[in-house]
Formats: sequence, C-alpha cells, structure tokens
Amino acid sequence: MRTAVDCSQLVAALGDAIIVSDAKGAITLWNAAAERMFGFTESEALGRSLDLIIPERQRQRHWDGYEKTMDTGETRYGNDLLRVPALHKDGRTLSIAFTVSLLKAMDGTVSGIVAVVRDETSRWTEERKLRRRLAELEAAAG
Repeated sequence: MRTAVDCSQLVAALGDAIIVSDAKGAITLWNAAAERMFGFTESEALGRSLDLIIPERQRQRHWDGYEKTMDTGETRYGNDLLRVPALHKDGRTLSIAFTVSLLKAMDGTVSGIVAVVRDETSRWTEERKLRRRLAELEAAAG
C-alpha cells in the first residue's frame, strides 16, 4: 500500500539540516534541524545570504564555486560528501558534512540548490584528539 508523503512534513521531521538557497545564494528554506544546528531561527535565516553560516575565510571559494554551479548547471558535490567549517550564531565554528542537489526551473536552468547538512563537530574533534595522541605515541616510541 502506498501512502502520500507531505514533503513539508518530511523536511520538518529530518534530523539533518535542509537548507535551500536561490540562484543568488539567499536562503529560501531552513528546517528545524538547521535551526538547532546553526542557532538561527527560520525567520532569522530566510532571505539572508548563505554568508550567515560561512566563515569569512571560506566565502570567496564558496561563492566562486556557487556561481560556477549556477552558470554550468553542474556540481561535483551531488554524490560526494563535502566537509567544511561553518558558523554557529554564537560565533563558534562547526564542522559540517553535506551533499547538494540542483533545483531547476521549467526551462532547465538552475534556480537554486538544496543542501542536506550534518553536524560532525564531535566526530571531527575526536579524530583530531586521536591523531594527536597517535603522533605523541609514535614520537615516544622513537
């Protein structure tokens, strides 16, 4: 038996952040998980630039890639997980991983991007500690 799924319920229920931005990079969808992850409410995020969550030092690279994607209609991050730093509302840095999908208008042009984002800050911090400890043990072993 098939049941119809209301997409708005699906987006709201997911544990991963769902962020949609238009062709210019303005946020048009921000689910509850994005609010929990980044600290900005939906009303604070909607209509704002993605710069809201992009660290200053990453912005030029991000926008170069974003504009290229809008121009070409292609992205290399549709299937590959991209891991980058991001900003929380309180100013702390997060480590996130995400994939993106292109949204297209009726004429086939790219009209926006949807990103499915997961906070990997805890995992990244643990990995860094383990690498540091391994380096210490290797140095002690000589």
